[in-house]
Amino acid sequence: QVQLVESGGGLVQAGGSLRLSCAASGRTFSTYAMGWFRQVPGKEREFVALIGRIGYSTYYADSVKGRFTISRDNAKNTGYLQMNSLKPEDTAVYYCAAGQSFTPRGMDYWGEGTLVTVSS
Repeated sequence: QVQLVESGGGLVQAGGSLRLSCAASGRTFSTYAMGWFRQVPGKEREFVALIGRIGYSTYYADSVKGRFTISRDNAKNTGYLQMNSLKPEDTAVYYCAAGQSFTPRGMDYWGEGTLVTVSS
């Protein structure tokens, strides 16, 4: 089992940057694909980005492609989401997740989320 804890959220002006971190417990982090998702109150959770077990494969939602970068450091059991050129519509609670399958629907474990607010 994997426990995930997000950090790095906060308030930023439009055009700014934030880096989210996802700290994973356990020794098996490197055996899981990892993803980032986000949710606005009243809306469904949406996929943001996905990274494979060793970090070579990545996949992004069209809405963040070219602005966000997902990465991971398996030696530190930590995943990251670098968010640049932030827009007010990026405001949401961001969740990291881990799963056996390299697909947004294949996530088995979820963190509690961290709030990102982008002001205009």
